[in-house]
Amino acid sequence: MAIERYLTNAVLEDLARKMVFVGGPRQVGKTTFARKIIARHFKHAGYFNWDNRDHRQSIMSGIWPGDADILIFDEIHKYRKWKQLVKGYYDVLQSRFRFLVTGNARLDIYRKGGDSMLGRYHYYRMHPFSLAEVCRMNSEISIFNPLNIPDNHGKDLLVPLLQFGGFPEPFIEQSSRSLRRWHNEKIDRLFREDIRDTGQVRDIVNMQLLGDVLPSRAGSRLSLNSIREDLQVSHRAITNWLGILESFYYCFRIFPFVSKRFRSLKKEAKLYLWDWSEIPDEGARFENFIGSHLMKFAHFLYDHEGYRSELYYLRSAEKKEVDFLFTIDGKPWFAVEVKVNETNVAPTLLYYKHKLDIPHCYQVVRKPGVDILKDDVRVVSADRFLLSLI
Repeated sequence: MAIERYLTNAVLEDLARKMVFVGGPRQVGKTTFARKIIARHFKHAGYFNWDNRDHRQSIMSGIWPGDADILIFDEIHKYRKWKQLVKGYYDVLQSRFRFLVTGNARLDIYRKGGDSMLGRYHYYRMHPFSLAEVCRMNSEISIFNPLNIPDNHGKDLLVPLLQFGGFPEPFIEQSSRSLRRWHNEKIDRLFREDIRDTGQVRDIVNMQLLGDVLPSRAGSRLSLNSIREDLQVSHRAITNWLGILESFYYCFRIFPFVSKRFRSLKKEAKLYLWDWSEIPDEGARFENFIGSHLMKFAHFLYDHEGYRSELYYLRSAEKKEVDFLFTIDGKPWFAVEVKVNETNVAPTLLYYKHKLDIPHCYQVVRKPGVDILKDDVRVVSADRFLLSLI
């Protein structure tokens, strides 16, 4: 199954002006994207993987193919001084080559320190497949207007995407046995290779125990004190480990939206996984599934369009809660409440719509064939709603 990745046109556009870095979780398809999708748009690509000895020697000595018009550096972040090396090549050779750098989340970690490359690159976060991507939909985006929900649907692909996740290998294979093995190998490499290599974690065993409990906490407000007590470690350790797991794109947190218009919570975040197929509870997995699509949308609008797009949830001191609020420059654009089959509009969605003057509200249900307007809230099936995103 050949799927054109959603970042293709954006990366090609930016390569004409600057270096492009593409980071994201392991096995999300970055190398395939660089070698098979981006490279085919150039006459000849010079591809160099730091794990290959010959490639490594070429990188260090600066020996490039004479007919290349783009240089692709994969996994180069494993070299401690990679930023200075790439910056030096770019400053001298930018008129001759395009530069594309791909790697796992450590690109995102290490790019924040050391020698600055400010103004020389654009950074993209690559997400797993989404419903719009596998259905080859490309909806127009108009900020603060209603989402452009199409008439067609993607129900034939929604079920396997929800079950097997959006990472290319398990989604394409669609085998429960292969998925279980893939989960085990992914987690093992995350802790034994990626995180251990950073040297930031001494107690890797307890951190792995933290990773074991997170799938059961997905979609819920995260009590760090509760986890700290379960693992019998310090609050500081839990906070540090969660930050590292987020940096490696294993999980992400969304925080409550704070407003003077209601008594809002300010601290407790909700946790979600990049790979929703790990989540055992079907209701939590479906909420995570929707949240992952919305976060992908937010990251794309930020990385490519430059909008300060953020994803929050709504919860008041009176425990009135709505699953997601999408904002641009701190202003509400639309809210989303996730339900499995319930088509009656959630009262809390109406409450916040009027309290915060939210322009557009959606109640997204797993049940197919739903698209109705009630009390100025659009109740719509996920197989249609998600096609309006990226």
